Amino acid sequence: MKTYMAAISLVLFWFAIFSHSIADQAFDVRQHLSTVTGYGAVKDVGCVSLEKSSIHEGCTPIHLNLVARHGTRSPTKKRMRELDRLASHLEGLIRDAKEQNLSLQKVPTWLLGWESPWRDKLKGGELISKGEDELYDLGIRIRERFPDLFKEEYHPDVYPIKATQVPRASASAVAFGMGLFSEKGSLGPGHHRAFAVSSESRASDIVLRFYDCCESYKDFRKSQEPGVDKLKEPILDEITAAIVSRYELNFTRQDTASLWFLCKQEASLLDITDQACGLFNPSEVALLEWTDDLEVFILKGYGKSINYRMGVPLLEDVVHSMEEAIKAQEEQLAPGSYEKARLRFAHAETVVPFTCLLGLFLEQSEFQKIQREQPLELPPRPPHSRNWWGSTIAPFAGNNMLVLHSCPANPSSKYFIQVLHNEHPITMPGCNNSDFCPFEEFKEMIVAPHLKHDYNTLCAKRLEQPEQKLETSKLSLLFRWLFSMGRDETQSTKAEL
Repeated sequence: MKTYMAAISLVLFWFAIFSHSIADQAFDVRQHLSTVTGYGAVKDVGCVSLEKSSIHEGCTPIHLNLVARHGTRSPTKKRMRELDRLASHLEGLIRDAKEQNLSLQKVPTWLLGWESPWRDKLKGGELISKGEDELYDLGIRIRERFPDLFKEEYHPDVYPIKATQVPRASASAVAFGMGLFSEKGSLGPGHHRAFAVSSESRASDIVLRFYDCCESYKDFRKSQEPGVDKLKEPILDEITAAIVSRYELNFTRQDTASLWFLCKQEASLLDITDQACGLFNPSEVALLEWTDDLEVFILKGYGKSINYRMGVPLLEDVVHSMEEAIKAQEEQLAPGSYEKARLRFAHAETVVPFTCLLGLFLEQSEFQKIQREQPLELPPRPPHSRNWWGSTIAPFAGNNMLVLHSCPANPSSKYFIQVLHNEHPITMPGCNNSDFCPFEEFKEMIVAPHLKHDYNTLCAKRLEQPEQKLETSKLSLLFRWLFSMGRDETQSTKAEL
């Protein structure tokens, strides 16, 4: 029976892998880069999204909220220096192998003399041209999908665009606006028009950078980061041993971590999949991706309630904008005199908590747990299936749209909310797993439980140090169990098959 269940787990693992792959069913590493994944690789991939929406007949969209991550960016200065160190260490490994007269026959040729593509750059973290395209195209698609929402003459009060003060977020907002308002003006051959992008100071932006202003969260994250790094070590050690044997070079754990980072940058930014990514087989990529997804889960997602409860100001802002849109509809205000869309551009640290506030990517039982403020189990190790994929939840340019619909013919509710994740309808466990939820039910079942948490109270309170240490200890024990369970079942399955 155990062997049978292990075989089933392995089948589920490969089903999950191939459900994230391209149409020809070949494994595509570009879809398995956690939150470094490009939008185009996964835009149409979703574990729980719906093929068809359940929008009622006679309903029309009257307002749209967008919360989007910035597009694909270059590595930060710190990570570029890490790649420079990797280049130096790889050079040393090759040199040592030559001095010892060891064969380099198994060493991929690209490793010989490799240098980082970013070695000459002095600054990093900026939006690159691929990221510009992601947001520009998104703006065009949204306008085409909701033509009635975007037919009004532009005014910053009708279509407010907000971004954080970080340049890659504001640049993403500009790229999006250029697509959204293309051919709507008189500037240049593209008939562009000027539009406003507003930002709050980093020190006080509790709507889009709530994590920067929340002292208790910063204390929590600082206390957990060493434990999260520790959780990754068994996987890194396992894969390091495999690639040392495969290529006969004395790679270290740090080399493996840096090579995985290089793989993600090459595949996502440069569309290169046969160098650093080619060092790992699909099952190793799946494990490395899982460790990244665990980090996102623990430090930004459902791993701790403060991760998402601190995002309540954003949730309140979204709901308030919809209430104002309903008020304008009821009062029959003149077109062009009220807001039709509120468009926000921020970071993974914004999009992931907001996704959690909506209760997305959860089973019904898990949603009930977070409503009761009970902890969730960590996403299980491959080959076990899971809903939590960083590549789907917050890729570059990943987004959530909340579209408010007016349904005058509906006898039970005149206003409904539809949630689109990466442009696709997605079920809401808090609304009976529907993607089309009565507005009042949405507020009662999904929003209200979060609103009892005041941001200032939540974030001014510093977590007690003993509790932080206990959290890390529990995490380590759980991870060890997950690690041994997944490894034992995988090895058992291989032996039997």
